[in-house]
Amino acid sequence: MNKILIVEDDKILNRGVTFALKKEGYDVMCAYSKEEGRGIILNNKIDFLLLDINLPDGSGLDLCKEIRDTGDFKIVFFTANDTEEDMLKGFENGADDYISKPFSIEVLKRKVNAMLRNKQRDESIFEYKDLKIDFDKMAVYKNNLDISLSVTEYRLLELLVKNKGKVITKEIILDKIWDSRGSFVYENTLAVTIRRLRKKIEDDAKNCKYIITVFGIGYTFGE
Repeated sequence: MNKILIVEDDKILNRGVTFALKKEGYDVMCAYSKEEGRGIILNNKIDFLLLDINLPDGSGLDLCKEIRDTGDFKIVFFTANDTEEDMLKGFENGADDYISKPFSIEVLKRKVNAMLRNKQRDESIFEYKDLKIDFDKMAVYKNNLDISLSVTEYRLLELLVKNKGKVITKEIILDKIWDSRGSFVYENTLAVTIRRLRKKIEDDAKNCKYIITVFGIGYTFGE
């Protein structure tokens, strides 16, 4: 279930939008100030942020700029000022779109639904350097050419990619890829699978740019 946060100090508007979006099946949280909104964002994983520009304790623009890189979520501004200058400020600070007050609840619902659908489609495709993965199709491409992977090789690559930037220990990999199916394997099995996968996706298996060994611990994906 997609989680939406509404940061709007107008309590009647906030409650009305909350009610409408809950009826659409979303998990909705509310905040009435910049600080309250910041706290929720930093302590929860959200998918969509509806943010008022003018808040009682500061600017929504400042909050947007501050939290833009804390998560992968869409941001739409509520604004009573729809001048070109205000719109540009919003986009410069990380907004994806804006909606002018007063607005139609139906239009807002359509906008939220459409943007979340697009977000889900974007997340089904992963691209890094010359590698592309279509998670919906379970397909892997290198320089736009299809790469044939075994089921185990694909699941291993998917695990590493979806945890890009994190070191995944050998124990976790063995548990996720093999033990989860009720089969016991030796650590050497992982090394063999890694070696086979590297031969298929790396340009130089001695200087890997995709699957990086973290000696004594496990593996990580990318730089």
